[in-house]
Amino acid sequence: MATRFRPDHGLTARMLITVVLLVVVYAAFVYALVALTGSVVLVLLIAGGFLLVQFWFSDRIALYAMHATVVTPEQEPRLHGLVDRLCATAAMEKPAIAVAATDLPNAFATGRSSRHAVLCVTDGLLRRLDTEELEGVLAHELSHVAHRDVAVMTVASFLGVLAGLVMRMGFFSSLVGGRGRRDNTAVVVLSVLVVSGAVYGISFLLTRALSRYRELAADRAAAMLTGQPSVLASALIKVSDDIARIPTRDLRTVQPFNAFLFAPALGTGIGLAGLLSTHPPLQQRLDQLAALAVQM
Repeated sequence: MATRFRPDHGLTARMLITVVLLVVVYAAFVYALVALTGSVVLVLLIAGGFLLVQFWFSDRIALYAMHATVVTPEQEPRLHGLVDRLCATAAMEKPAIAVAATDLPNAFATGRSSRHAVLCVTDGLLRRLDTEELEGVLAHELSHVAHRDVAVMTVASFLGVLAGLVMRMGFFSSLVGGRGRRDNTAVVVLSVLVVSGAVYGISFLLTRALSRYRELAADRAAAMLTGQPSVLASALIKVSDDIARIPTRDLRTVQPFNAFLFAPALGTGIGLAGLLSTHPPLQQRLDQLAALAVQM
């Protein structure tokens, strides 16, 4: 679906490269599991089942986990009004709108396609941001929908989830297995653990790199659509500062959805920590917005 969000060829290229690499890794993973377990049907059922559930029900899972509820224009007139105006400006279909009952100031978009997308904001975000700042955050999330990277990230993260699950299952079976287990069975379990661990590590790094770039791309697209990079920067600073004041134990409850949030629930880093982060450092995002403000 064409929109007035400017095409981001860099984002498109990175998404394509990441997906191609993940497909190669996924094919090798399935081949290794088949070779080690000897059961093609079992592997395909596990892989296909998890992909279908994660892709088809990603929006419902995310809303349920975040305690979010879809709201009507009568319930949230300001929120719907801003989204209506942004979607008209961007010439894109309006997603469903939801509000999560949490003080954590944040927002995310999810869904398998633009026609089945949901844009969710938290109570904490609505209370803390003024109208222009909220508009910038909403434009950021709508950019994710317009560029289809919500669906791409859902599929891209699937391989890591599956590999992690297989790794845990293999580790558990090695602990509870009986003493009469044959030596070759133990070798198979160990081999599955090693392959799954390697696949998990590779897919983890690939999806994290893509996630960081997509956040920069969404910041850029939102600033161009609203024409107010400095306002989006103000929203970023407010949200990041307030998140830092929330106890870590509360932030860990939303950490599994870190990659989809406007600002990370648990902070970013530099060096090795930066490679493991879902979001680029706050200063990098602010520097990009400052450069856009000068250009505009």
